[in-house]
Formats: sequence, structure tokens, C-alpha cells
Amino acid sequence: MDVVILSRLQFFLTISFHFIFVSISIGLAWWLVVIELLGWRLRDGEVYLEAAKFFSRLFAITFVTGTATGIVMEFQIGMNWSAFSKFSGDVFGPLLAAEGLIAFMIEAFFLGLYLFGRNKVPRTIHLLSIFMVAAASTISAFWILAANSWQQTPAGFVIKDGRVVLTDFSEVIFNPSTLQRYFHTMDATFISGTFFVAGISSYLLLKNRKVDAARKLLKYSIIAGLILTVLQVMPIGHEHAKQVALTQPEKFAVLEAVEETRAYAPFVLFGIPTNGQDELKWAVKIPGLLSLITFSDASAVIKGVKEFPPDELPPRLIPFIAFRTMVILGIYFIILTLYGVIKLYRGRLFNSKKFLRLLVWSMPLPIIASQLGWIAAEVGRQPWIIYRVMKTAAGATINLPAANVLFTLSMFVILYTLIGGLYVYLVRREINKWT
Repeated sequence: MDVVILSRLQFFLTISFHFIFVSISIGLAWWLVVIELLGWRLRDGEVYLEAAKFFSRLFAITFVTGTATGIVMEFQIGMNWSAFSKFSGDVFGPLLAAEGLIAFMIEAFFLGLYLFGRNKVPRTIHLLSIFMVAAASTISAFWILAANSWQQTPAGFVIKDGRVVLTDFSEVIFNPSTLQRYFHTMDATFISGTFFVAGISSYLLLKNRKVDAARKLLKYSIIAGLILTVLQVMPIGHEHAKQVALTQPEKFAVLEAVEETRAYAPFVLFGIPTNGQDELKWAVKIPGLLSLITFSDASAVIKGVKEFPPDELPPRLIPFIAFRTMVILGIYFIILTLYGVIKLYRGRLFNSKKFLRLLVWSMPLPIIASQLGWIAAEVGRQPWIIYRVMKTAAGATINLPAANVLFTLSMFVILYTLIGGLYVYLVRREINKWT
């Protein structure tokens, strides 16, 4: 078996599993800030403080699981991608170090203060501690996304003696795609956290438990969900798409199935791309719409797939399907939360059992949407591990026996199945204990 393919599969498995807990924990940390603040400032604050105690236990379980699964990543980069590490260590290393030293240490310290300091430290200090946890987790994500963005749109370096040499750290951090990717990903985590809170609140209402707290949290989360999902489309998603079209045009062409460079590029509502064929199967297109929504000009020129060498194009099917499924889920989130806000306005939200069940079943969907967006971004970057600088195959550890990678990949599948099952068990146990 091919060691590069196996290493890529292992990296996909480990980082996608880790990102499940990152998605929940960042969004949930900011929800804890809101709930603690409401508990402090409102007359009926005891209800919120009780809810904060409950969600802090879920946060602790999620944080610990996310930390345990995240440690694997940095070791894996050195072991499976040693050529990449050696080539780009001067740039990539400081970004990962900044994440660990600047953000993660702060996050870990204040989380301990928050979890064990309730009623033992002044309330302002306790509130400040969860704020610092949320802020540090958000900053931590920035460094990781800056590193990933540098792979997508590298800047601030020269190549000397066969290695990347740092010339401008600010250009590395704020490369052309960092801010767009950061805001897009952060909003996705806020949506994941919001659906997590809304889903659990709905579950409690269906079980007729903690009704007062569940109603209050569902009200806030359904309103926040509508705002966050609309923002994800406009302006955040729009700006990110525009950036990809300008800085990684072949990826954009594959994501949007644009074959020929043209003005008035059509938006594909449906179609099946196939490698080696020019046309989509069963395509449904709206002329000019892609140019219009990307550059606010229907006559804007979009580069097509044929503009680029075939050996520098990513696979066609996976990014196309992943991107479109993510978009469909994003539209679903807007419709769902809008319907919920209408029901809230009409006073029918808390008694609509079908809608509450729908919210419960929709809890994992924002995480799935985030995973699909990541697949579209990373598979769409291929064949490059550093865009137009180093190909993925050249970054792998070539003297690593394929059998060894297959063994560790198999062990990760078993281990993560157990960890995932344990996580679900612990969360369900905490929910059922909150009576």
C-alpha cells in the first residue's frame, strides 16, 4: 500500500475526530460566558447559574477529550510528514508553538479556576475566568488556522538551501487567507455550540425536566442561531469564497465546476463531476449567478478548470460534493432557526414536540458541515501540501514502512471509536443526572 495515501488517511481521521470537540468547546465556552453573565445580572439569575454548572460539566468533558485527541496532531506531523516539517519548520514551528505557549496554557489555567473556583473566589474573578477560557480558545484557534492558511496561501518567506526561511512573520500570520478562514471557522464553532445548547434544551423540554432553564436557553439559542447562520452566508462565507476565487482559482473552479474561463459564469445547482470529462452529468445551472454572487458583477470573469495543468488540479468529485453538501446544510440551518424564531414570536416554540425533536436530531449537523468544509478546503488544495511550493507526496516521510502506518491507522480507528463512545456516554449521563 502507498505510505503517502495511508498517512493522509491517518491525518484525516485524527484531525477530523479532534475537530469535533474543538467545534463544540469553543462555541460552548462563549455560551458559558453568556449564561454566567445572565446569572449574575438578572433577578432570576439562580436559574442561569444552575444551568452554567450543568453546561460547565459538559464543557469539561469536551475540553479533556479535545485535548487528548489534539496532542496526537503535533507528533504526527513530525513522524508522518518529516520532509514537510524539515522544509517548513522555520515557519510552521513558531505558529504551533505560539498556539501552545500563548493560548493553550492560558486556557488550561483559567479553566481550572473556573471549574473549581465557584463560590471560592469573588464572582467577578470567576466570571473573568470563563471569559479567559473562551478568549484563549478563540486565540488558540487563530494560530492553528494561521498555520493552515499559510499552507493554502503561503507568504512571508524565501526558499534558501532547500528550506523555507522566514522573512516577515506578520505576512506569515496574516497571509491572504487567514482572516477569511478564521472568521468562517469561528462562526462555524459558534453555530455548533449554539445547536448544542438548543438541542439539549429541547431534549429537556421533551422530557419535561428543568423546564424553566430549558425554555430560557432555547429562546436565546434559537435567536442566536438565526443570526450566526445568516452571518455565515453573508458576509463571512461570501468573503471567503471571493478570497478562494482570487488566490486559489483552480480550487474555486473545481468547487464550482467551472470548466471554461468565462464571464457570466453559471452557478451549478446540481450536477455530478467526473475526472477526465468536461461536462457535469445531469447539470442544472443558473447563468451568470456564480460571477454575480462571487464578485457582485454578473460579467466578472471566473477562471475554469481548463486554465490549469492537469497535474496541478485537485480531485473533482470529493471537493465538489463536500462543498455543496455544506452549503445545503447551511441553508437548512437558516430555515430551521428562522422557523424557530417565528414559533417563538407566536408563543408556540416550547410546546411543538416535532420541532423540538428536530432540534435534538440537528445537534450534530453543524459539526458535520464543518467537517465537509474542511474536506473541501484540504482536498481542494491538492496536490500541494504548501500551495505551489511543495507537493503533498514530497512532504511525506518516505522511509516509513506502509505496514507501520496501516497498523497505527487501525489502532486510531479502534481507539477513537472507544473515546467517541465514552464521550457520548459521559455527556448523556450528565444530562440524565441534571434533574
